[in-house]
Amino acid sequence: MKYPLILLCIYLLTACNNEPKPDTKFITYSGGDIITMSGPLLQYAEAVVIDGEEIVFVGSLALANLKYPDSKQRLLQGRTMMPGFIEPHVHPSLAATILPNEIIAPYDWVLPDRIQKGVSSHEEYISRLSSAISERASPREIFFVWGYHELWHGELSRSLLNELAKEQPLAIIHRSFHEIFLNDATINALGISEKEFRANPQVDWDKGHFYEGGWMALAPKMAPLLLDGSRYMRGLGLMTELIKKNGITTIAEPGFPNINFNGEYALLKQEMDTNPPYDVYLIPNGTQLSSMKGSDENALEFIKTLPTFNTNNIMFLPNQVKLFSDGAIYSQAMQMIDGYTDGHHGEWMTPLNVLQKQISLYWNNNFKIHVHANGDKGIQKVLDFVSEDQKKYPRLDHRLTFHHMGYFTDSIASQIDDMEIEASVNPFYLWALADKYADHGLGTERAENLVPINSLASRDISTSYHSDFAMAPLEPLTLAWTAINRVTSSNKRISQNQRVDPYTAMQAITIAAAKTLNLEDSLGSIEVGKIANFTILNTNPLKIDTMLIKEIEVLGTVYRGNSSLR
Repeated sequence: MKYPLILLCIYLLTACNNEPKPDTKFITYSGGDIITMSGPLLQYAEAVVIDGEEIVFVGSLALANLKYPDSKQRLLQGRTMMPGFIEPHVHPSLAATILPNEIIAPYDWVLPDRIQKGVSSHEEYISRLSSAISERASPREIFFVWGYHELWHGELSRSLLNELAKEQPLAIIHRSFHEIFLNDATINALGISEKEFRANPQVDWDKGHFYEGGWMALAPKMAPLLLDGSRYMRGLGLMTELIKKNGITTIAEPGFPNINFNGEYALLKQEMDTNPPYDVYLIPNGTQLSSMKGSDENALEFIKTLPTFNTNNIMFLPNQVKLFSDGAIYSQAMQMIDGYTDGHHGEWMTPLNVLQKQISLYWNNNFKIHVHANGDKGIQKVLDFVSEDQKKYPRLDHRLTFHHMGYFTDSIASQIDDMEIEASVNPFYLWALADKYADHGLGTERAENLVPINSLASRDISTSYHSDFAMAPLEPLTLAWTAINRVTSSNKRISQNQRVDPYTAMQAITIAAAKTLNLEDSLGSIEVGKIANFTILNTNPLKIDTMLIKEIEVLGTVYRGNSSLR
């Protein structure tokens, strides 16, 4: 008889331990499609219960009501709830530079307060630029203009910019943000000279053109202007509005800082101290910190101290680093194995001997390494370096992640799979560039196979989608739409064998994005014990025509248990 009594005591003790705490406040979400994203196959839940910032129950509504009878009810009224969208690669410093200044780009840009119309010819570009200078520029400060691309807007030069703005300092930032053109007034205002850049092969002084490593060398000299407090903060505020509008509850910047650690951190903290409804995770820029600290080894030691800068909503991801392989896809500076049809060549952001040394250093120190790599040659070189390191110092679950991956072959995807490497890609390249690159530089076959995502998805390679804002709109649903449909800016359907299914695309902006950051234990799916971050949509993206997915309205978010549902 004593055994049943003992069992009864154990049962009662367990039952008591499972009882909700009397002093907690529960909220139950139900009454709509709740997509949990908690496994490889689609799963719905009838109800989700949260206790403050934490998810405490996911399951049937009847059981939720039985277990939490006093919970406050939040009815979705037929709307759809998903895990909060995660943007694993966005640059607040780029947003802060671009958004408050002039935008003249090939395509329209949707801003929080307006749509900035695109222009697609040299004549239109020069006309718009001339008007912007006369209407909005001030001779007391450099007039920054972002969005120029030579394939749409024709050639630029220092002499042309001097004609447009003789006394007005003018800086034209390329669509890629990897290049800049300066006129004489800006060069004089910066106090720079040709002698300083004579040894840099990625500077054309006569044209006032600084690109890739040349632009990185120039940027610190422009830091006081780029990090102008009032203008920069206005840009960060506009970025916050875009994040809220598009249902994002977590962002990450791979590659902090860009030009100045203290300045960028102080301004970002100022924005985040207003407690916007999202968190920021930072991945140190190993390349830039090496330059700032004098060596890769000094950079590594500094990176180890970065958690001391953490706040409640800004966190440096521990033991992670960002490095750089080849140049920007928007500049056609990515390194291509078969070269370019017009004979130009790609660029290396980091000299290969230096990149190999950096990868080995962080590999041997058990870091998760994020690598900017765009062309098949740029990706292949990194694979070769990592393969050597893996032989010398084998690592399990290293989770090295390629970012961007503008063009690669199926055989490269196979190598990535074999080496257990992960991916974070920008699907928007296909929409924005495929049509133009088919005629210029790449040819039809390679252009129509930009970002061949299904080569990764079919191998179950963990793959997230990112905007690299402003290389794509800060719109996770637009990124998913592009991956699902593979439609170009001219409305042409291409490489349909590289389409992914809608559920795979939704994984890429939720749970796979969390995994890119090593945060999948706390974010990215609706599961007990995870943070209560949700995105609320007016329509279920898995139940409509795939061409309509980017039109879905984001109704609000729940961020750490706090709702902004409209």
